[in-house]
Amino acid sequence: MYTLYYSPGAASMLPHLLLIEAQAPYELRPVDLAAGGQRDPEYLKLNPNGVVPTLLVNEAPYYEAAALAQLIAENHPEAALAPPLGTARRATYLQWMTHLANTLQPAYRLWFYPGDAGAVDPDAVKAAARQKIETIWERIDALLSDGRAYFVGDGPTALDFYALMLMRWSRNMPRPATEWPHLKAFAERMKARPSWKTLYEREGLTEWA
Repeated sequence: MYTLYYSPGAASMLPHLLLIEAQAPYELRPVDLAAGGQRDPEYLKLNPNGVVPTLLVNEAPYYEAAALAQLIAENHPEAALAPPLGTARRATYLQWMTHLANTLQPAYRLWFYPGDAGAVDPDAVKAAARQKIETIWERIDALLSDGRAYFVGDGPTALDFYALMLMRWSRNMPRPATEWPHLKAFAERMKARPSWKTLYEREGLTEWA
């Protein structure tokens, strides 16, 4: 049994999508970020970083969206959310999961919260973040240009859902990820999945449906 602490549209979307895909039993517990719920002392006992998501697995708390995604994939191999161990596809999967977690997602953080960079020009921080984000979308669009439907293999893995979430975050940027043709087709394909529609219903989301 899982319990997911989440906020609609935040990084908790990734483990939420995968729990739905895996048909795993779970309970949702909202964290009101606008009201500072992530800084509540009781929540900080679960996640000292003061962010979402936090996932309770048999009552034990774990965090970091990319790590939770891989944990869910490992716990539910029947859902085929990760390529098999020891395969070339697995190596590519791990490479891109790490790149999204270490490079793309942090760039979004600076785009949305340039003050995190310290006492520097926030406009310059946002410009640098935007350039990094767009450079990565350019690379992924080129990867998808060979006609593949997903990053690795014939079906979507946790990696594809991770990319989809980060694409959604670009929806109000000067150049959204869907401005790239192969990424646009990828997003349309992924958003057609029942799990995406279910997540929108459960989180009460409407934008970028």
